[in-house]
Amino acid sequence: MALRRFDLEAGGDSFSFKPETEDKIAFWRGKYPADKQRSAVIPLLWLAQKDNNGWLSEPAMREVADRLEMPYIRVYEVATFYTMFRLQPVGKFHIQLCGTTPCQLRGADDLKEVCKREIGGQMYVTDDKRLSWEEVECLGACVNAPMVQINDDYYEDLTPDSFAQIIGRLKNGVEVSPGPQIDRINSAPEGGAKTLTDEALFDGSRNSVKSLPNLPEPAGEATAEATGRPDAGAPTNVKREEPTAGKATLIDTTSKPDATKDGMSAPKDKKD
Repeated sequence: MALRRFDLEAGGDSFSFKPETEDKIAFWRGKYPADKQRSAVIPLLWLAQKDNNGWLSEPAMREVADRLEMPYIRVYEVATFYTMFRLQPVGKFHIQLCGTTPCQLRGADDLKEVCKREIGGQMYVTDDKRLSWEEVECLGACVNAPMVQINDDYYEDLTPDSFAQIIGRLKNGVEVSPGPQIDRINSAPEGGAKTLTDEALFDGSRNSVKSLPNLPEPAGEATAEATGRPDAGAPTNVKREEPTAGKATLIDTTSKPDATKDGMSAPKDKKD
């Protein structure tokens, strides 16, 4: 893993959570006992990053450590280990571009070239402080590859042209709708569903079905008399007669066959 250092110069000397964040801090701290408060370090660092324009300054990390009564170094270790925490300033709209195999096979390299052309190098912040980008590992939307995450939203099924249009709108302060950028809903097939299109599957009318469809017709229930099995309610301690129809004939296996019937003479002075 690459060495990660936080930006001391850009972080300033102080940090404070926004007033509206205090309820969220109380929520996360309330999940843990008084002697286990340090378990809330990751969610508090995440809240601090959001309140610090998308990145973690050293004063922000110290504030989290003070609240949880942790040594500063322990908080620094967590913040520098997880790449979800950014340790230098980012733009108002920070683009995380997935470069893992599924996205790479679907054109992520072309999206990188768009970022370089429209924004600059990785972690470079544009002069208007609006845009920055970085390449990240899998974001878990492989079926919608290639894709990017901009702040908290996913933008999927991108092409170089559609991605460039999104960046252009963000530059000009125009809102962009997240999600797939082609004709499909979430991860459904492009152009609409191709299977399970019968409305009866979803209107509740099939809730009364008692058996699976397309099964062979039952041959009819065999009676207890025909099968030789007692009725379910019949007492089990009553001896019943075995049915004679179809009863197998027992063969006597104790006696030896008469060899003379096959034209063979059995020896008279010796035993088998």
